[in-house]
Amino acid sequence: MQISTGDILRKAVVEQTSLGKQAGEFINRGALVPDGLIVNLVAERLQEKDCQSGFLLDGFPRTIPQAESLDEILKTMGLTLNCVLLVQVPQNIIVERLAGRRTCKKCGALCHVVFNPPKQAGVCDRCGGELYQRDDDREQTITHRLQVYENQTAPLVNYYSQRGLLRTVDGVGEIAQIRARVIAALGDLVQ
Repeated sequence: MQISTGDILRKAVVEQTSLGKQAGEFINRGALVPDGLIVNLVAERLQEKDCQSGFLLDGFPRTIPQAESLDEILKTMGLTLNCVLLVQVPQNIIVERLAGRRTCKKCGALCHVVFNPPKQAGVCDRCGGELYQRDDDREQTITHRLQVYENQTAPLVNYYSQRGLLRTVDGVGEIAQIRARVIAALGDLVQ
């Protein structure tokens, strides 16, 4: 089961839950959601039935304190972390990929203005809804998020490398190539 903290947070923002209202302020600025909020969200999510046979965390942890909290959460569940996958992509490509994303206001479908453009500009191919650029996909926000990454998330590379859990993949190229690299890097963990 893939658990994307970004997806969970965006859903909470759209649904205007208490957590969503708090998180929305941080997300729209390109800042990290405070550790306490995100840790509680992940801890709750890992208790759900679909996680009992395993899970992949996407976008978590993003700080050393979150990683330490994850260790504690897993310990209480009687689990250990198998590996951490780092997909390396140059910053200019990250900006191009994220800034080109468009989301349908109606059905939530994603497209990309360069890599997967809609048949008609601004219109969702799936449902005909209006496409828009999320605030967190704007170039200024992305650049800020990359600075936050360097300051707060990059130290996790050393944290997990020292524990022998880090596996690195080149994230540049066609989707099929990157997917093959990911599967190769996960090797023994992919069934």
